[in-house]
Amino acid sequence: MINKMKTSLVQKYNIPGPRYTSYPTVPYWNKDGIEEQDWIKSFQTSFTESNQSEGISVYIHLPFCESLCTFCACHKHITKRHEVEETYIETVLKEWQLYVEMLEETPIIKELHLGGGTPTFFSKENLQFLMDGIFKLSNKHSEAEFSFEGHPNNTTKAQLQTLFNCGFTRVSFGVQDYNEKVQKAIHRIQPFEAVEKVTKWSREIGYTSVSHDLIFGLPFQTKENVIHTINKTKELQPDRISFYSYAHVPWVKGVGQRGFNENDLPKNDEKRELYEIGKQLFAELGYVEIGMDHFALKTDSLYQATINKTLHRNFMGYTANKTKLMIGLGMSAISDSWYAFAQNVKTVKEYQKMVNEGKLPIFRGHLLSKEDQVIRKHILNIMCHFSTSWKEDIMKINNIEKHIGLLKEMVQDGLVEVRQNSLTVPEKARPYVRNICMAFDLHLLKNKPKTQLFSMTI
Repeated sequence: MINKMKTSLVQKYNIPGPRYTSYPTVPYWNKDGIEEQDWIKSFQTSFTESNQSEGISVYIHLPFCESLCTFCACHKHITKRHEVEETYIETVLKEWQLYVEMLEETPIIKELHLGGGTPTFFSKENLQFLMDGIFKLSNKHSEAEFSFEGHPNNTTKAQLQTLFNCGFTRVSFGVQDYNEKVQKAIHRIQPFEAVEKVTKWSREIGYTSVSHDLIFGLPFQTKENVIHTINKTKELQPDRISFYSYAHVPWVKGVGQRGFNENDLPKNDEKRELYEIGKQLFAELGYVEIGMDHFALKTDSLYQATINKTLHRNFMGYTANKTKLMIGLGMSAISDSWYAFAQNVKTVKEYQKMVNEGKLPIFRGHLLSKEDQVIRKHILNIMCHFSTSWKEDIMKINNIEKHIGLLKEMVQDGLVEVRQNSLTVPEKARPYVRNICMAFDLHLLKNKPKTQLFSMTI
């Protein structure tokens, strides 16, 4: 059992808070959005500064799913009509062309990720069609790392081979939990045998990193469930494990979190115990905690990035490859130039209409102020390296004493160490890192939400 101190800390700090895959967080983007020309100038500047030196990242959102998983808060389109695949990819490639035509040289792609939805909804032929179209207008970086998300129930060996031949070396499979009662509640029935099969295929083909996504805090989930799931995971030894806290956000439109009610969810101490058990078991199996929610074997590039202080965090989560510019393609995808964010429209119909009219399909965004950029660096440092410093002039924050003051209780509770010009998060406090970042979040501090915008921090 968790000791009383841990229990009280969980109760104290388990509050709604951002996951900080961006700063400012999406609810605090400029309400007036971003002018198209400002976004274009922003990504062009970023591209010029970084394409030759570090390359760019590309995220492609493939939104289709055959059924709705009730734990999922991603933007998706539920359909069993696979004839939608080709026209959607054609639109993505048109959007890519719109971006490339605004650049003065050929993009060099260092990181590429296929997310969803369910990327493996698409046939191997259409996945090949997509990749051929992307690389017709770009080059691969010499240290490129390409990854995609696969559904264990519908990923075929042919799909894995096709993407591997295109340069993909990383794949992530959504497992969540192996208990049947939990699976039924979240509408995600998949046997261990399906996960075992796709994991073995990936390794046979040559993928160097296989990741399994697990979730704690799911409806009806018990510590016995978590232990069972991790013991089954042990049999397959994935290179990385994402161990996410279930984000219960029933107020978000289209989430579909209806297969259960609030009373079916593990609460506070019970939920935190699931994490502590998982963390302990991962350590026993040789996994190292990497940032928030992530664990990796020492042979994996994510661990190496932690050691080398090159770990980065963006809308795709933690990554071993930092690039200044990330272009998001597809419905609802978010782009990041470092100086600005831009998000695409959230329906397939509207997305296709705008792109086919020759328009960038953006519906909102945010142009970062100089202050935003400095705060963003601090939050990234805390999230990725568990320390930050404001000693250098370029990292100084106005009224730093105010921010440090907000951390007073966390200092007393041993969750953060503050020195004259820096702070450090001890290893035991990593579950509370979102809370620490909140003390630096000027937008959140200036405009505290009247309704719940974020999932719980712990």
